[in-house]
This record gives sequence, structure tokens and C-alpha cells, in this order.
Amino acid sequence: MPINQLESTKNAFADHVKKLQDEITAKLKQLDPETTMIEDLWDRLDHAGQPGGGGRTRAFKGHIIENGGVNYSQVFGKVDPKFASSLGGDSDEMWASGISLILHPRNPRIPTVHMNFRMIQVGTKYWFGGGADLTPFYPHEDDFRHFHGVWKEATTKYNQWEAMKKKCDEYFVNTHRQNEMRGIGGIFFDHFNSGSIQDDFNMACDLSNHFISSYFPIAGKRLNEEFTPEDEDFMLHRRGRYVEFNLLHDRGTLFGLKTNGRIDSILISLPARCNYTYQYAPKAGSAHEKMLDFYRPNEWA
Repeated sequence: MPINQLESTKNAFADHVKKLQDEITAKLKQLDPETTMIEDLWDRLDHAGQPGGGGRTRAFKGHIIENGGVNYSQVFGKVDPKFASSLGGDSDEMWASGISLILHPRNPRIPTVHMNFRMIQVGTKYWFGGGADLTPFYPHEDDFRHFHGVWKEATTKYNQWEAMKKKCDEYFVNTHRQNEMRGIGGIFFDHFNSGSIQDDFNMACDLSNHFISSYFPIAGKRLNEEFTPEDEDFMLHRRGRYVEFNLLHDRGTLFGLKTNGRIDSILISLPARCNYTYQYAPKAGSAHEKMLDFYRPNEWA
């Protein structure tokens, strides 16, 4: 592939995810007019101590969103050779750009949501990755069908629905808790390179544009729904499971730490509050007990 085509694609992808960050920010402010946003522009040094890009972190806190982040980054330079090898690259020179989002609402009737899309180059090798997954705390099954339905429609035209859904079901899993999923899945893909950089770029950008329609209608429908102390208690315990996954298993967390990313921006995915109770179990016969059955692969679409 011509070097100039790869470089122009990298620049175009970085521009796209930066623009998407602005679009999602606008939707968040529309959903939650009382939200406050802290914008943090940060720079990093690479493994050799040289300037290596940075990012734009936006942290949110409001009436609807208890805490969340919508992050853009574009980083480059030297990385630890052992880590570069583990990524599947052929050099210790890396470039990566992407958008990463996590939203933890206050109301347990509104699901937590995660999304990220990225392009990575390590040496002469490059690929795309990303996805979106939903972590609900109440068994509103129509919400699950909506979320999966949007992503099924988006990925089917690329003949990727079954593969990306399966990878999501298999990835966002607390394997140490008998393979319990942290949520109800969505889509996930990594190291995606079909051989046509233009086709892969178009797919990654197109899929990322579906996030707004996958999530905001759900949040808008549930934001004024009343909830009980039992609902909140269940949410806080399930947030604990979320923390377990992000700190024990998430490759994105590891990537940020290993590439000298900004710690606060990496750990912005963690909820502001969570609970841990020894052998926690919801009340028998409750909606929350029913919800536990849904943290397994299901055909929601």
C-alpha cells in the first residue's frame, strides 16, 4: 500500500473520531442540560521520552449522568518492544487514534453504556477495532432489542453481525465469575484488516456513527422513570462487576497503561460509586433476580 494512502487514512480517521466526540457531547448536553463538563487537553511522552501525541478528555457529571467520559486520543512513537510484540506488530513504533466512551447514569432504569472505535498501526501493520455494549440493571427487554437491533442492521450490510456479536459475547465476560457477562453485549471487533484500507475505514466510521441511535433513545425513554432503593442497590453491585472486568480483563485499560496514557483518562471508565457484598444475591423472585439470567449470550435482535 502506498505510504501516502495509509497516512491520509490515519488523518481522516482521527478527524472523524474527533468530530464524533463533538456530536456525542452535544447529545449528552441535550439529554442532561444540568450536566457539567471538564475538558482536559493532555500530552504524553513515548517510551523513549519523546513527544508522543495526546488527547482530549471530556468528563461529565450531571442530573442524569452520574459520571462518564467521552475521550478522543491520537498517540504515536516508541512503545515497549515486548508490548509491541504482544499487539501483533512488527516494530516498536506505534500510532493509534480513537474515541472511547463510558456513561454511568444515576437512574438504575437507564443502562450503563460503553463504546470505542480505533485505528492502530504498529510498524508496517495496521488494523481497526471497536464496538459498543450495554450494561442494563433492570429487565426492560425492549431496550435490549432496540440496542441489538441497531447494531444488527448496521453490521449486516458488511456481513459482520454474527461475528461481531459473538466476539462481544465472548469478550466482555468476567471469566473468574463462571463466565458471567458484564452486560447484555452488543458488537466487538479487533485486529480488523480485510486487505482494503478504504473499505475498512468506511466500515469503522459508519459503525461508529450508529452509537447515538443505539443508546440515546433508550436513555431518553427511561430518564424520568421512578426507581426503588432495591433498584439502586442492584445497580451498585453490578457496577462492582463492571469494575472487576475493567481492572482484571479489559485490553483497552492495559493498552492505555502500557502506552503511557493519561491515568485519569484511562480510569474514567470506572463508576463513581459501587458496592461489594460478600456473596451478594438479589431478593428471590425480584426483577433483579430475573436480570441475572440476562447476563449471558442471548439473541435479542
